[in-house]
Amino acid sequence: MKIILSPAKKMNVDVDSFACQGAPVFLEQTEKILHCLQQKSYDELKKLWGCNDAIARQNCQRLSEMNLQERLTPAIISYEGIAYQYMAPAVFESAQLDYIQEHLRILSGFYGVLKPMDGVRPYRLEMQAKLKVDGCRDLYEFWGDRLYREVADEDGVIVNLASKEYSKCIEKYLSDTDTCITCVFAESVNGKMVQKGTFAKMARGEMVRFMAEHQITDPREMKRFDRLGYVCREDLSTETQYLFERREVSV
Repeated sequence: MKIILSPAKKMNVDVDSFACQGAPVFLEQTEKILHCLQQKSYDELKKLWGCNDAIARQNCQRLSEMNLQERLTPAIISYEGIAYQYMAPAVFESAQLDYIQEHLRILSGFYGVLKPMDGVRPYRLEMQAKLKVDGCRDLYEFWGDRLYREVADEDGVIVNLASKEYSKCIEKYLSDTDTCITCVFAESVNGKMVQKGTFAKMARGEMVRFMAEHQITDPREMKRFDRLGYVCREDLSTETQYLFERREVSV
């Protein structure tokens, strides 16, 4: 079983908390992307990133100094987004770190697929960015089925905690022997189940923590998830989609 999760835009450098345990599997492809980005002007990069000047300047500086072999931070503590804050991997016990290293995979427009303890440098590049690399029209075409092949394992079970922007990299290539279970974290609004971005991100991080704490290997055990006011709605769930309803406003 593999769990897929989106990256976060905000990243940091922490070379002291944990030691990296390897390099990203697609480092050769990442080098191509890096070279492509380094050839672009400030204005081109700012447009590509869709950001303000402060963020553009910061990431241009990162690009100019980037060495994919030095000053690396384990991916799981480099990302600082909401999902990672609620996962709180910095306080995981060793068994929980071992669990996510085996089961969790972070999808990335820049690195492709990351194990939690792979060493990374801070970058800014969303999967949906219109970046032409190596003759490909965008990153989806550039990565092709590589990410799926890296994530798929012998039991064919994928737990999808990623956003649509990233999960489509996997879903497009699923075979009849795969089981991809998407977790939907929603709440009732005027009689309809609506997924709200911030709460969904919080829940995705909490779900990873829940799975690591309980060492879950059978995805059906995920239905016991009851954090942040969520409860599994069996009546609205299917074999490939588990729907969790948030019944408490406070978190």
